[in-house]
Amino acid sequence: MEKKNLDWANLGFGYMMADYRYVSNYKDGKWDDGEITTDANITLNECAGVFQYAQTCFEGLKAYTTEDGHIVCFRPDLNAQRMVDSCERLKMPVFPVERFIDAVEKVVKANEAWVPPFGSGATLYIRPYMIATNPVIGVKPATEYQFRIFVTPVGPYFKGGAKPLTIRVSDYDRAAPCGTGHIKAGLNYAMSLYPIVDAHEQGFDENMYLDPATRTKVEETGGANFIFITKDGKLVTPKSDSILPSITRRSLMVVAEKYLGMEVEHREVLLEELKDFAECGLCGTAAVISPVGKINDHGTEICFPSGMEEMGPTTKKLYETLTGIQMGKLEAPEGWVKVIV
Repeated sequence: MEKKNLDWANLGFGYMMADYRYVSNYKDGKWDDGEITTDANITLNECAGVFQYAQTCFEGLKAYTTEDGHIVCFRPDLNAQRMVDSCERLKMPVFPVERFIDAVEKVVKANEAWVPPFGSGATLYIRPYMIATNPVIGVKPATEYQFRIFVTPVGPYFKGGAKPLTIRVSDYDRAAPCGTGHIKAGLNYAMSLYPIVDAHEQGFDENMYLDPATRTKVEETGGANFIFITKDGKLVTPKSDSILPSITRRSLMVVAEKYLGMEVEHREVLLEELKDFAECGLCGTAAVISPVGKINDHGTEICFPSGMEEMGPTTKKLYETLTGIQMGKLEAPEGWVKVIV
C-alpha cells in the first residue's frame, strides 16, 4: 500500500486525523458488531454520563513497521486486559479481550497508509477508549456506552535524543489509598493537570507522587511509572496498589532479567532511598524510557550519578533492547508481538 505523503522523520508528538476509526455501541445489555468508519466526530446528549460523572477510560499502544517490513503491535493483549480492569472498576461494560485485539487489528489495517516506515523514528499511536453515552442525571452508572479506537502517526517523544529530566516531589496526591490509581480512568489524568502545569511554571519537567497514606514511598508521575538502577546494577521498580500497571514497565522487567541478566526487584521504594540509586527513569508507551537527572525534594536536590547530559548506561541498554524487540531487530518473547500485516 502506498504511504501517505508525510515528512515522517519530522513528525511531532500530536494528533493528526487519520482516515478510519473503529466504533462499537453498547445498548440493551450487549455490544453491537462494531464497524470501521470515516466519521471522526461524536454527537451526544448534553446529559450523557461521560459529561456528568466522568465515566470514561482509555488505553494507549502503538503499531510499528519492523525491519522486515511487517506492521506489528506490542502486547495488545495486556492493553485489552487492563481496559477490562478499568471497566470493571468504573461499572462500565467490559469490551472482551478478543474483540479488543480484533478491533485494533482492523483499525491498523484500515490505516496501513498512515503507519510510518521503518527507520523513520515514527510510529502509529493507537488510542482505544470507552465513554458513557446515555443521559444520566442521578449519580449512577449509565446503561449505554461507546467503545472507539482512533490512530494518529507520531514522531519520537523526544526530538534530538532524550535529555534527562528534572522532577520535583509533589505536595499533591495522584490517587487515594483505595481509589482508582491502578486503572486508566480519565479522571486520574484530569486530576494531574493542575500539578503538572504548576510544576512547569516552577521550572520542573514532571512531578513525583508519593503514596497518599504515609507520603514516604515513591509511586509514579502523572502518566508514567518509575524505574531505578542501583549502584550494583539491579533494576528496582516501585510496588503499590495505586500505581498503574505500566505495560512498558512490566516488559522492561522481563528484558532486564532475561535479556540483560540483571537482578530485578519489584518492591516498595522509600523516598529516603533515592540518594542511593545510580540511575532513574520514567517509562511508558510514548517515550519508552525518559531519563531523570535529578529530583528536587522541597529544595533538596538528589542528583543521580548518570548526570544531566544523557541517558544512564544501564537505562540506555534497557531502552535499546526493548525498542529492538518492538522493531523486530531482536527476537521477542512468545506472544509479545502481534503481526497485523
